[in-house]
Amino acid sequence: MEALTGIRWNAALRSCFPILSWLPRYNLTCARMDVIAGVTVGLTAVPQALAYAEVAGLPVQVRTFTSSHTLSLGKVFLRRCFFVFQYGLYSAFMGCFIYCIFGTSKDITLGPTAIMSLLCSGYIGGDPVFAVVLTLLCGVIQAGMALLRLGFLLDFISYPVIKGFTCAAAVTIGFGQVKNILGLKEIPQQFFLQVYYTFHKIPEARVGDVILGLCCLFFLIMMTLMKNTLGPAEDEAPSLVRSARGLVWSIATIRNALVVVAATAVAYSSEVTGHHFFSLTGKTAKGLPPFKAPPLSETLANGTVITFSDIAKDLGGGLAVIPLMGVLESIAIAKAFGSQNNYRIDANQELFAIEYKWVVSHHNDVPAGLTNIMGSFVSAYPVTGSFGRTAVNSQTGVRTPAGGIVTGVIVLLSLAFLMPLFFFIPKASLAAVIICAVSPMMDFRVPVQLWRVKRLDLVPFLVTFLVSFWEVQYGIVGGVAVSALMLLYIMARPKVKVSDHGVAVLELDSGLNFPVTEHLSRLVYTHSLHASPPRCLVLDCCHVSSIDFTVVHELNELLKQFQLTGLSLIFAGLKPSVLKVLLTADLPVFRHTDSVDEALQLLTGIIHYDQQFSQPITDQI
Repeated sequence: MEALTGIRWNAALRSCFPILSWLPRYNLTCARMDVIAGVTVGLTAVPQALAYAEVAGLPVQVRTFTSSHTLSLGKVFLRRCFFVFQYGLYSAFMGCFIYCIFGTSKDITLGPTAIMSLLCSGYIGGDPVFAVVLTLLCGVIQAGMALLRLGFLLDFISYPVIKGFTCAAAVTIGFGQVKNILGLKEIPQQFFLQVYYTFHKIPEARVGDVILGLCCLFFLIMMTLMKNTLGPAEDEAPSLVRSARGLVWSIATIRNALVVVAATAVAYSSEVTGHHFFSLTGKTAKGLPPFKAPPLSETLANGTVITFSDIAKDLGGGLAVIPLMGVLESIAIAKAFGSQNNYRIDANQELFAIEYKWVVSHHNDVPAGLTNIMGSFVSAYPVTGSFGRTAVNSQTGVRTPAGGIVTGVIVLLSLAFLMPLFFFIPKASLAAVIICAVSPMMDFRVPVQLWRVKRLDLVPFLVTFLVSFWEVQYGIVGGVAVSALMLLYIMARPKVKVSDHGVAVLELDSGLNFPVTEHLSRLVYTHSLHASPPRCLVLDCCHVSSIDFTVVHELNELLKQFQLTGLSLIFAGLKPSVLKVLLTADLPVFRHTDSVDEALQLLTGIIHYDQQFSQPITDQI
């Protein structure tokens, strides 16, 4: 008994702390591959984190603030205008360490992503305090979802909705960086206004930014194509060929870092010679972020105090959209790479690892915190799984989640020692990195596939895609609403097969829940009670797995009508769970059989009996 208890304790510990499953088997080979993968991902994560900070709107502009926290041109505004891009790096390292302990996928990397940054930009209004509070609340909400087992809510976000959102997000994010490629300023954030003013201000484009941005784009595209055309490594190939292949693969893998470093060197050279050809990132905060409790209020330069409740009210729908999308994106990526690399992940544990929360099981396990809550203590904005960096991690041959530790260390080293150099990073180079990062998300093969397989699914895809150009969060809500309406219609109007065997037979193909009540009643009246002549009915319920009280009440009324008209209603093929409910309801003249054939035989006997004893006495003599 004690041995069994010990086994259960060990299994519970490994479930809450997956690191205990792989750490005892860790060796030098794993360490070597994890270091290589961690360094590669780190060199990709640093430039992407810097770039995604702008997508999130963390360069502050007065026009992006809502009325409840409008900021005057004071010291606070000036400080935030300059200290901008480091927030992407603040968000890039915490998940690396957390996921190593609590994650179940060896490939996934957590950090800022294009989609999450775009979603956040609509709610934080460029205010770092709002971003940090959103991170904290996002983690708390996701914690509540995990503890209450609400992960099933993600099942209501269908594939067409996800694809419609990601395609629209890719277009929105990509076009949003065109202004930085052209060196344009004062371009609104709203997509349609952004398109108009970008084309309107093309004559104001800066030649230096255009040339540098196009060169960066050309290099990134060429490196991507070269990497995609590389075939699998052949052991029999000459060493020179293998070395050349490895060199091309390495350069293509760290292409983002190479572009940013080269562009920074060019910009630095022009600045020290007194030529200001490029729009630069600007001054950034130096050093590591302080580890402190997240701010729950904010005092503006004019003395106005924004309370926690005001911040939460301004965040509004973001407190629902961002936690759900964060979990959805991370679990989807983890499952995709788990399937590709032949291992399974624990979705509930992924929820724990992605969202920092306290987990207390019935065994009184040690409480464990997860990424977003802890990230709020280092001024991070919400993070989730990154498909691009996860792909790099997998392709580099990572063996365990320990590769994330190396990635996190590289980000921390960048914060500690390289922040002054980030001043000279041209915005055009970061824009090129973002455009190339989101371009694979624009998968317009999906609508063609939907048209070929099931055209009705194009409706939620198109609703999500088109509405997302107005506001991305409304696109998701609109797509989910349309999908829900389609699902409710299917529930309310299930397919019913009607056949005639001398009596009417209705074969139901789904559960009997309250939306179907009126439809079912109408069919019964049409094919049985109000038919000409009226006839008995068999309800084939072999596909019915659930039933609720509203339907039971309607069946009770129908059975009374059958009783009044002298007809019979027989249920066939009832599942035990449904039969139990109907027996408990004490329905009048309730008859049931195991199959339709038995029901037909029973009805034949009943009809024959009624005909025999309904004849006049003189006829019988």
